[in-house]
Amino acid sequence: MSIPDILKILSRGTTEIINTESLKKKLIKSQETGQPLIIKAGFDPTAPDIHLGHVVLLRKLRQFQDLGHTVHFLIGDFTAQIGDPTGRDKLRKQLDRSEIEENAKTYKQQVFKILDETKTRVVFNSQWLDGLSSQQVVELTTHATVAQMLARADFKKRYDDGKEISILEFLYPLLQGYDSVHLKADVELGGNDQKFNLLMGRQMQENLSQNPQVVMMTPLLEGTDGVKKMSKSLDNYIGINESPDEIFGKVMSISDELMMKYYEYLTDTDLDSVKDLHPKEAKLQLAGQIVQQFHDEAAALSARQGFEKVFSQHQTPENMPVCRLSDLKDGANILTVLTDCKMVSSKKEVRRLLQQGAISFDGNKLEDENWELRPGVLKIGKRRFLELS
Repeated sequence: MSIPDILKILSRGTTEIINTESLKKKLIKSQETGQPLIIKAGFDPTAPDIHLGHVVLLRKLRQFQDLGHTVHFLIGDFTAQIGDPTGRDKLRKQLDRSEIEENAKTYKQQVFKILDETKTRVVFNSQWLDGLSSQQVVELTTHATVAQMLARADFKKRYDDGKEISILEFLYPLLQGYDSVHLKADVELGGNDQKFNLLMGRQMQENLSQNPQVVMMTPLLEGTDGVKKMSKSLDNYIGINESPDEIFGKVMSISDELMMKYYEYLTDTDLDSVKDLHPKEAKLQLAGQIVQQFHDEAAALSARQGFEKVFSQHQTPENMPVCRLSDLKDGANILTVLTDCKMVSSKKEVRRLLQQGAISFDGNKLEDENWELRPGVLKIGKRRFLELS
């Protein structure tokens, strides 16, 4: 493949590359020598459930692998004990090592749904950071100034607001930069909110006479609400371990505008061809492609058929969770049923849905939280169903 074609593939779905000319030179040298590039991406194992927001970057890593390069999937088990200060307005709670190790196992179980395991090196930065002497840590601090640190947007805001910033937090970007030095990274990928940390690696490599890494930044993908970045804590995420039906339904719930971003960042589909489709069909195809990435073609087809049955033909799905009324405790009502069956996160949320008319039973809207439970089908919101039997 020609270098211009490779650059076209790699640049799709990125927000910034520093710099493209350097990446071009590295790719040419790799082709001439047959030596794969070292591609680095760091993950702090603080949230073990991978969602489509993470997939944007993971797909970019996979593209490098498909082009013959080697990915270093760096689990920041050492730096997670400090906590990345990016986007934080206060000191971050330090994680216990046992918690980090459990989260790391979950990451490793999930990422190979996307990455090629044969071209991935999973590394933990404790392997080299644990062994740094106090003198070496002090030497790391010579690679940045206090002025540099305070110019960083999140630190500046906290400083201006009179909020605490620990010296430990200043160490985080320096340690991340040292990871690039240790691995001799050719390219580092990260979200566009990570620019300061990513550039620190480039700066440190230059200071230590290494060929500086190329920095590639990917966007922070908006969640299903179309406003805030995808996050489990905001309940606007689509997890890669969710069922085909759940993934399909969530993708279908996004706006037409957000759909085009999902196509660009999460698929290889030609965007001009998407514009020729009716928006509904385009979204159906998008949902199918995303399901297929984490399950298979049959699951994607089944999810589409199930969705069309429920939403186009106004039928209930064939497979839905079941709650047996005989198993319920005395005094159970719709609040306890929906929370105990994990259909809704809290009783407060059930009450809100009732007030909005978003819960129905056999097609009739419910308003009373003390409604008498009976056999039939509850519909919660647009996509969730629960059979009472």
